[in-house]
Amino acid sequence: MENWNITADFILLGLFNHTGAHRFLFVLVLIIAFTSLVGNTLMLFLILLDPRLHRPMYFLLSQLSLMDLMLISTIVPKMAVDYLTGKKFISPAGCGFQIFFFVTLGGGEFFILVAMSYDRYVAVCHPLRYPVLMSWKLCLSMILGSWFLGTADGLMQAAATLNFSFCRTHEIDHFFCEAPTLVRLACADTSVFEYVMYICCVLMLLIPIFLILISYCLILAAVLQMHSNEARKKAFATCSSHLSVVGLFFGAGIFTYMRPKSYRSANYNKVVSVYYTIFTPVLNPLIYSLRNSEVKGALRKCMD
Repeated sequence: MENWNITADFILLGLFNHTGAHRFLFVLVLIIAFTSLVGNTLMLFLILLDPRLHRPMYFLLSQLSLMDLMLISTIVPKMAVDYLTGKKFISPAGCGFQIFFFVTLGGGEFFILVAMSYDRYVAVCHPLRYPVLMSWKLCLSMILGSWFLGTADGLMQAAATLNFSFCRTHEIDHFFCEAPTLVRLACADTSVFEYVMYICCVLMLLIPIFLILISYCLILAAVLQMHSNEARKKAFATCSSHLSVVGLFFGAGIFTYMRPKSYRSANYNKVVSVYYTIFTPVLNPLIYSLRNSEVKGALRKCMD
């Protein structure tokens, strides 16, 4: 097969066609994406302006909202423009940027969730030592570390993926550029790269999950030793929001990257991608606003 010139554009086949049902789903996705943008922007706004939320826990939450905002902004506008105009081309540079931001933000969120689980562990198990064990310096270091690890992974995957020679069939059966989908278009043998990428993705999932499980096992042990029912309820309440987000985010990641390759299809990949790029980001602010009395209080104060 002849090599395809790297300067040529890729073609994103997209998520929807122009049937009535798909138009309805397209509008629904836009509504969800807009709700996510508003919800995460509002969360950032509340954390910035309300002094009661100027604590490490909420600073970590603000980074989660920022990453969700950037993820939605990276994927949805391009998808919407392609669908409305029918022009589905994307340059190699644009494809590389999408891969980079998608991997960077996804990987960064994994480690932010680990930092948040450590914060909950300190808050429940060592409340009197919280200012020392969860200092602003440590909080900032964990945030910078999360961004660094995500960025390093994003750079490696984007650079390695675009380093392949691609064949004439340059149609990407997806609604955005994702490394595993793009690699299938390569003319060369990509088995080693795919294996290394699979191992990296699994490690990026399993290491954070392991650290989160350790945190919550210690939290559970501490809660079971509490004699006051009120204290137990408060401890469970302070962790429930984070556990809900962890379940949603890591559940999608495990279902995507640890499912046998033979069970995957293009439509399967698209549906799962919609879940963790569009659906999950809208749930994060909803979960934290509905299940957190301090966030609800800040929202009421803002609306008064």
